[in-house]
Amino acid sequence: MNKAKTFDGWDLPSPYLHRIVANEADEDEFGHVNNARYLTWADETAWAHWDHDIPEHPRTEFVRYEHGMAIVRSECDYLGHAHAGDALDCAVWITKSDGRLRAERRFQFRRADNGQTVFRARMDLVCFKLRTGRPARMSPALVKHYRVLPDIEAALMTESLGGRD
Repeated sequence: MNKAKTFDGWDLPSPYLHRIVANEADEDEFGHVNNARYLTWADETAWAHWDHDIPEHPRTEFVRYEHGMAIVRSECDYLGHAHAGDALDCAVWITKSDGRLRAERRFQFRRADNGQTVFRARMDLVCFKLRTGRPARMSPALVKHYRVLPDIEAALMTESLGGRD
């Protein structure tokens, strides 16, 4: 995952942002937010992104539409600590999609008070039929949501060419 910061502190342009405030129940025995909570917050951020992007297809309707996306691989970097009371700005981007079966999301979580990145993740997803659990072609709503925006695509192309500082 690229660590450069060129988009107002974000790894990529046009992030969908979701704010989380950690509470005492999020902390572990070491007195900081447990690493598993970041994955839960990534899930919450992804659903908030869906709700914002595709309001005509609420998440409660997925069973009726019979298609969903499942994470098949996650790569996570824990880069700092958060504590109860800390606000985190959680960014998500769709960074790959074949428009049929596979997609990728990236996440970056930053402390709201100082902009420090505390978590990054990349997750590979595959579409599946809810009833059978077997891979299936994306529904039209999934194709609409799992698209790479042009400015993100351009930034990723620059990143892959090694053009970012």
